[in-house]
Amino acid sequence: MPEPHERPIPLDLEEQGLMADPRLAEAMAQFNAGEWYACHDGFEALWHETAGAMRPVLQGILQIAVAELHHERGNRRGATILMGEGLGRLARVDANALGLELETLRQTAAMRLRALQDNGSLDGCPTPRLVATGGQQPSVDCPQSGAGPSHWSI
Repeated sequence: MPEPHERPIPLDLEEQGLMADPRLAEAMAQFNAGEWYACHDGFEALWHETAGAMRPVLQGILQIAVAELHHERGNRRGATILMGEGLGRLARVDANALGLELETLRQTAAMRLRALQDNGSLDGCPTPRLVATGGQQPSVDCPQSGAGPSHWSI
């Protein structure tokens, strides 16, 4: 029986190719470092080259990165819209696509979206991170923002 973090089906060729592409690893590292503009460029290049099931995965991650960039630049409306769009795209994809725990990202994005929608502060919210399958999940509470559990059901 496979471990809970293992996928029951083999990766498709597109996913295998993306996971082997050093540009994906670089974009993921930039995402986790909060380098939103740089990771946007990396994910966007990969997204333009992808036509299969991984396309919405890349687009969802890309939209969350751009949401963070908008928030950083003071564009709360743009951040709210793109966080919601990215979360919506990721809601419909495999939870372990590209070897990532996308549920962790979805939970964090949902909490940040809730804080944005409630005009709360994001200071108490965890920053979105891309966590490899089998990694430890961070807390998704935003105690300083006043945003309680998200209303998003994913």
